Amino acid sequence: MVPRFAAFAFAGIIVLTLIWTKVTPWVSYPIAFLSHVALEEVAPMWVREIHKQPGLIEVQTSVGVSVPSAGGRIADVVVDADPGRYAFGLPIFLALILAAYAANRAPGRIQKAVAGYLILLPIQSFSLVMYLLMQVLVAAKLDIRTLRVDPWQVESIVFGYQVGVLVLPTLAPVLVWLLLDRKFFGDVIVNGWKQSMKARTPARKK
Repeated sequence: MVPRFAAFAFAGIIVLTLIWTKVTPWVSYPIAFLSHVALEEVAPMWVREIHKQPGLIEVQTSVGVSVPSAGGRIADVVVDADPGRYAFGLPIFLALILAAYAANRAPGRIQKAVAGYLILLPIQSFSLVMYLLMQVLVAAKLDIRTLRVDPWQVESIVFGYQVGVLVLPTLAPVLVWLLLDRKFFGDVIVNGWKQSMKARTPARKK
């Protein structure tokens, strides 16, 4: 049963990711909305205006930096991103949910899929916010005077970027699936692994 689950999960990730690439501008729009709210709360000293549309969030900041190509004139930093860039965990999560159903007819697929989507939204929004804030830091060359913040705030953003951008996008969907499908994981995956280990362990002679 474990090999069957793995096969369905692998195939599901490929198929659902292909579908997701076509619909991500609209599916990931709620992430942009949550990020908009979060940015205005956590970085009001930087955020001037935020514009959103399917597939894009643009943040106009009050952080001014010198532009060498414009004769050293000061220009406000503008950063943007594709919200779907950090939403690719959704097809991974859905593939695991469907694979569990295909392998063992695990119940509650629709409810778990909706719950997982809602749980992933704030996590993916955190990743997007950290990416945008990090771009502001890079544009200002980590200059605390230009950024008008304390050193600990810069360090917090750098750490948040490392976690939110480099770790969470791929780890979060698996952890959410384990949370929602822990019975299937324990009954099928863990027990199947134990049985496999027993089968490979040679019997001891008395």
